[in-house]
Amino acid sequence: MALQLQRLRILVVEDNNNMRELIASVLDNLGIGRVFTASGGSRVFELMQENEPDIVILDWQMPEMDGLEVTKMIRKDPESPDPFIPIIVITGYNSLERVKIARDAGVTEFLIKPFKATDVAKRIEHVINHPRDFVSTADFFGPDRRRKVDKNYNGPKRRKEDKLKALDW
Repeated sequence: MALQLQRLRILVVEDNNNMRELIASVLDNLGIGRVFTASGGSRVFELMQENEPDIVILDWQMPEMDGLEVTKMIRKDPESPDPFIPIIVITGYNSLERVKIARDAGVTEFLIKPFKATDVAKRIEHVINHPRDFVSTADFFGPDRRRKVDKNYNGPKRRKEDKLKALDW
């Protein structure tokens, strides 16, 4: 079944005007229904309340508030309009360490500059067709950091409930 992209609303937060226009143009060419833009993170909650986006695309490196700070604000602030919204972070850095940092901040997907329109489309398709459960712990709230469940996993149990069940034998 084809995605109904014309029904999507996406908020793009990017401080560089040219890049913001490029991302909006790519989204428009993909057939995204509504694209809203902001040049920084300070208006994110206001724009989310006004426009009710389905996805947020953030630049990692912005002067007033970087994309990870905005992500944490969306995920953890009690005033957040939608802490469960999929967040795609865009960056020019492609190290595994950066991916882990973004993941641990609550980012849903990671997109590296320069990118192709197909890369953007794949990330959007992934957050729509493969939503992840959310995890809430004392120091993390966001999409489950594990991308897949290995049904053949034979290692030690990692969940508190599993440890309790093991004690009940």
